[in-house]
Amino acid sequence: MSVDATGPLAGIKVVEMGQLIAGPFCGQLLGDMGADVIKLEPPGQGDPMRVWGRGDFPLWWEVVARNKRAVSCNLREAEGQALARRLIAKADILIENFRPGTLEKWGLSPDVLMAENPGLIIVRVSGYGQSGPYSARAGFGGIGEAMGGWRAIVGDPDRPPSRMGVSIGDSLAATYGALGALAALNHRHMTGKGQIVDSALYEAVLQVMESLVPEYVASGYVRERSGSVLPGIAPSNVYPCKDGEYLIGANQDTVFGRLCDAMGRPELAKDPRYVNHVARGKHQKELDTLIGEWTRTLTIAELEAKMIDAGVPAGKLYRPQDMLDDPHFQAREAIIGVPHPRWGEVKMQNVFPKLSATPGNVRRRAPETIGQDNDAVYGEMLGLDEAALADLKARNII
Repeated sequence: MSVDATGPLAGIKVVEMGQLIAGPFCGQLLGDMGADVIKLEPPGQGDPMRVWGRGDFPLWWEVVARNKRAVSCNLREAEGQALARRLIAKADILIENFRPGTLEKWGLSPDVLMAENPGLIIVRVSGYGQSGPYSARAGFGGIGEAMGGWRAIVGDPDRPPSRMGVSIGDSLAATYGALGALAALNHRHMTGKGQIVDSALYEAVLQVMESLVPEYVASGYVRERSGSVLPGIAPSNVYPCKDGEYLIGANQDTVFGRLCDAMGRPELAKDPRYVNHVARGKHQKELDTLIGEWTRTLTIAELEAKMIDAGVPAGKLYRPQDMLDDPHFQAREAIIGVPHPRWGEVKMQNVFPKLSATPGNVRRRAPETIGQDNDAVYGEMLGLDEAALADLKARNII
């Protein structure tokens, strides 16, 4: 696997501090685009992500730590804090997702760091942000999803709120943190000055809540849990087939007409109950029932062929094996195999988005051991020799 610096962020140095999901995913996104990401982990224990995952083996680490170099650094000791300061002084971006006030407690406040490195961009991911009355509270992604409005509207109306099967709050905050870092890099390009990117979990979730707030303010409308449908958007649902389920989205007038033709029921497109968006929304339940009665007579393959032929947006509910077998995934290399000494090859999602001139790539597999790049990073960036590194390791500083 190539470790050459390639991608649009080649030459950018990132120091990633923190652990679990939000901070490391932000680092993954920047590393995927070519940045040299140096991940700091506590000596001896490392990031808990090393043992997270489902199934027989913990493989989440292989994704979230790809394209990173791992160094160990005990941030709870003064010498470890001093080492971190020296690394950060040579970095373009620092990522941290500790509780607000932690960096300051360790003598690594933004004021101190930016005095030594005025061009430094600091991405701070936290539950509630760096200011405000809740800032000191502990916050995880699920709490941000609840406060940002997501959890209350997900699930069936007659059951408690559901969650997604992935850590969407953390991932959103990380993605917005990476977006902020790129915007700050452009500002630094013009001014030479760095800045702080404050990415709060609950605000990241709030950003994707569409018109939830203005609808309430303007008309008192409160979105509620609606199961598999969006109220008033019809037809757009998962429908039963002989051998499974299939998603159809035909909620635009012309597309609905094509669906009706495919069903052999062209008259439905002119029926006053379904003639336009508003009418279909009012009769959503009966329309879904009508479509479901038709789809039950078909296999998924038969229904998909009809939808493709009619030009109706539709698709299967993919599982991992579907993704691995799908020719479109294969043609676009959406999933790649990363060589690994233990697993042989780890299949995982490729770098995204795709850039035409300077695409990112997976250049380096996830670090296998804690501090595996100590010699290279501390030697290359700080000039520490073998004796100095051995002494620091013996005293549990690295």
